[in-house]
Amino acid sequence: MPDSSENQSRPAAGTTPAVEFLNVEVSYGKFVAVHDFSLTIEKGSFVTLLGPSGCGKTTLLRSIAGLVDITRGQISIGGRRIDDVPIYRRNIGLVFQNYALFPHKSIFDNVAFGLKYRNVPKAEIASRVTRALEMVRLPGSEKKLPSQLSGGQQQRIALARAIVFEPEVLLLDEPLSALDANMREEMRVEIKKIQKQTGITAIFVTHDQEEALSMSDRIVVMNAGGAEQIGTPQEVYDRPATPFVADFLGKANMLPGRVSALRTGGVSVILSGGHALDLDTPRTLAVGDAVTVVVRPQMLTVRPGPGANRLQGKVTSTSYLGGRIIYEVDIGEAAPLRVNTAISGQMAAEGDSIELGFAPSDCVIL
Repeated sequence: MPDSSENQSRPAAGTTPAVEFLNVEVSYGKFVAVHDFSLTIEKGSFVTLLGPSGCGKTTLLRSIAGLVDITRGQISIGGRRIDDVPIYRRNIGLVFQNYALFPHKSIFDNVAFGLKYRNVPKAEIASRVTRALEMVRLPGSEKKLPSQLSGGQQQRIALARAIVFEPEVLLLDEPLSALDANMREEMRVEIKKIQKQTGITAIFVTHDQEEALSMSDRIVVMNAGGAEQIGTPQEVYDRPATPFVADFLGKANMLPGRVSALRTGGVSVILSGGHALDLDTPRTLAVGDAVTVVVRPQMLTVRPGPGANRLQGKVTSTSYLGGRIIYEVDIGEAAPLRVNTAISGQMAAEGDSIELGFAPSDCVIL
């Protein structure tokens, strides 16, 4: 279910949203790929559809482009219903995972393709192509072929081709997945910079949590054809609405237990393994309620200070990451705790006893 940030992020009264889904369903025979999906996207915003393979995110993107027919509901762009409009009349830019450049056409002709199709005058085509190539930092590449460019450069050309005709909406279908790690990070920055510079509304599809968190104004976490949660990156990461969101975004520790007592501004919880915790929460709970305590790995500290919830355990594995280290710690619960902490002093080794802690406010209760 979408959280309250969905309503808080809707356009102000009287403004027309850039894109709107209303009760959209997409079915393939008896299989429902997307069910009862509604979303309002503001003009000039960068929205990411995030989720695992098969969750419906690419199906939704393709439905905006007209590559997939919806079964029911409606999709609007700029207040105009487009789900029954031919593809070529939708004024949408699309960047694919595999670039989809014409291998035997020059870079100029690749970028100019959409403009020629729209019968734009030759002089204006030349001007727009030059401007688009400057924007993606590849000026002077007009005469080259795609094969003469690196993968990252080809992706920049695909982006230039998508924005050159000034579409109402830019759709990006996992555009960075074919690039190496360094190039992905560079292109994240470039895509976001160009999106802000042009003011275009962008809808980005990815299964990569880091991409979504670093690039988005809002994230739609998808699961099984529906939206689990909609909110800003900070909202969906810090305050996940469901166990799926908590686990998919950052591999959170999820500790089942029951409320043992009520306290001012929070509750006391006994975990299934017997650990007692004092936790802050705005939720109204009753003694005996079954709950899941969600704690991010980086919220757990080694050798905690006063006021922290303390957990004793034994290190079962370590992963050194330069300035940080990841521990897996058995505390006697159903699953080991994952701890991601800065290195300070001597590192613990496998088999060492360790004390962990977290503040009463550094968790979410589901």
